[in-house]
Amino acid sequence: MELVFDGKTKSVYKLNDECYLLKFKDDATGEGGVFDPGSNKVGLVIEGMGRNSVRLSEYFFSKIEASGIHTHYIKADVENASMIVKKAVAFGKGLEVICRYRAVGSYIKRYGGYIEDGGELNGLVEFTLKDDAKNDPLITQDSLEALKILKQGEFELLKNLTKRISEIIKNEFSNKNAELYDIKIEFGKLSDGTIVLIDEISGGNMRVYHRGKKVGPLEISRLILEPFI
Repeated sequence: MELVFDGKTKSVYKLNDECYLLKFKDDATGEGGVFDPGSNKVGLVIEGMGRNSVRLSEYFFSKIEASGIHTHYIKADVENASMIVKKAVAFGKGLEVICRYRAVGSYIKRYGGYIEDGGELNGLVEFTLKDDAKNDPLITQDSLEALKILKQGEFELLKNLTKRISEIIKNEFSNKNAELYDIKIEFGKLSDGTIVLIDEISGGNMRVYHRGKKVGPLEISRLILEPFI
């Protein structure tokens, strides 16, 4: 396999012209040994994180595909912490979309003068550029179109897809008496131009609370995939 990209939490290998393999690591983002899904740095190693990321991604991608939303997912190998996906091209140099149900993390740091910590946001959607050096800056619809990262109409399409996907995931947690506070997802385009959900859907890119306490990334997977707690 040809190594295409070695990232913070996964490596990407080319299998052929149409398929790639994502190999997940046990590395997690955060600082000072504390997990933070909004961080741009690897701050700790969590044993089993890679396998759990694949397990949860497999579960949610299947749910999302069943709802009629396209994804890049093909199949998973949980034991080897890997996933085979369709080749997809990212928007620009990488675009992240965050759906926020409560004000936490970077949102409360930016706007804490206007909303209390944990205040309701009702599925607010933000777009950020993937750029570690610039701390993933926020970007507006006008700039996305002016910089030709998105074509006209794609902003609203991605926003609506994000809301639909996030609601599917939020409802899964609600069924376990847990609450999704926010989630970060990514989109790309297949060779035929189809927009698809890409990357992963795991405990590493969301914040979840259960019975008033923040749930760790491994516990997020157990909460969804194991019997009702």
